[in-house]
Amino acid sequence: MEFVDTSIVEQIEMKMIRPSQFAIRDRFQKMASEDETLICSIREHGLLQPILIRPLVHGFEIVAGHRRFKACRSLRWRFIPCKLREMSDKQAYEIQLTENIQRKSMDPIEEAEAFRRYVIDFGWGGVSELARKLGKSEEYISHRIQLLKLPDDIKQQILTDRLKVSQALELSNIPSERQSEIISQVINNNLTVRQIREVKSILREEGVFGDELSQCKSISKSVQVVRVTKKTSLALKVALARVDNLIDEVHSSIEPEQRAEITNFLMALRLRIHSMIDETIRFKNTCIRSTKR
Repeated sequence: MEFVDTSIVEQIEMKMIRPSQFAIRDRFQKMASEDETLICSIREHGLLQPILIRPLVHGFEIVAGHRRFKACRSLRWRFIPCKLREMSDKQAYEIQLTENIQRKSMDPIEEAEAFRRYVIDFGWGGVSELARKLGKSEEYISHRIQLLKLPDDIKQQILTDRLKVSQALELSNIPSERQSEIISQVINNNLTVRQIREVKSILREEGVFGDELSQCKSISKSVQVVRVTKKTSLALKVALARVDNLIDEVHSSIEPEQRAEITNFLMALRLRIHSMIDETIRFKNTCIRSTKR
């Protein structure tokens, strides 16, 4: 069915309007600097877009425009331009959620909490329905909700941008009593998702998930060794290719009677680089074996 907007725009006395009962966002204090900018803009140009409200018993409730309402109240406005629309609790919640998602004003944990309330607490619809209404994938919604299973210390790392959502999700299926023990290794070594999976794979092979995570530090070290030695090996192979190019250049640009000495030098250099590649591989294997003991 095509949506028909039956809303009207009116000047409403501010004391008759109350904030939303749903409180999609709990951490408005993070927006203090942006709020000051908004206040200055409204003082200079007025409110360019009415806030969206819905009528309730004994007044009205904000659906969209909490920051605009707060800014106008700080300016001691008595009336504020409002778009009034009849809507259910579910519709009001969906509009608030959509607005915040589109403005990217919510952190991952706030999103997760909002999604959980819609799907689980209120039971308004499943992950598929919510994903369709927000224009997100089902995977996005379910992964956000999954973040809520993490301990508070890991959630805090996400909020302070020390841990990416993708990294945190890789930690969510580790037993909760073990998560905090591995998190420091992920952050300190800036492990990628792939490297975290490698650590988890090694932990499973060692039976650590069911026992102890005391080997976590040494295992993460082996991941770092693999990464560094791969880069070292690649750099040496690049050097080898350049030496080969020089050898070809010598054969094409220098007379035969003059090329023997420099060719012998380059060939000896080539053998030394090959030896360094072999040494790098041996070093990697030795380090990995020592961490598994």
